[in-house]
Amino acid sequence: MTTVGEFMTTRLVTMDGDDTLTAAAQEMRDRAIGDVVVTAGDDVIGIVTDRDITVRGVAESMNPDTTRLKQITSRDLVTVSQYDDAVAAADLMRTYAVRRLPVIDDGKLVGLVSMGDLAVEREPQSVLADISADEPNN
Repeated sequence: MTTVGEFMTTRLVTMDGDDTLTAAAQEMRDRAIGDVVVTAGDDVIGIVTDRDITVRGVAESMNPDTTRLKQITSRDLVTVSQYDDAVAAADLMRTYAVRRLPVIDDGKLVGLVSMGDLAVEREPQSVLADISADEPNN
């Protein structure tokens, strides 16, 4: 059995739910990433992607300088443990139509597993795996 912990990302960027969309967009730009994990204290409350900022924020005429991440974060958070089976994690992604799962152990955030991570691990010859393994082009 291949576990989530064998290929999850551990270099995470977290931001507080009270941070603005602009701050998150700048953080994503500066770190060349596409998502941040949103927290409230020590609790993970969601994930915000660059697409979320665009579609849920800007396209809805929300001011990115005053809108808070917690205003656009989905609240139906699905998580896994680093000891969970990778196939089970993929099934969760499919069931809940999500592309990323926070990895939580003992109530603490320890990683993030994405659809791309699973593709690289499970189907290394797939197009998604090939794209996910490449360096960012921005």
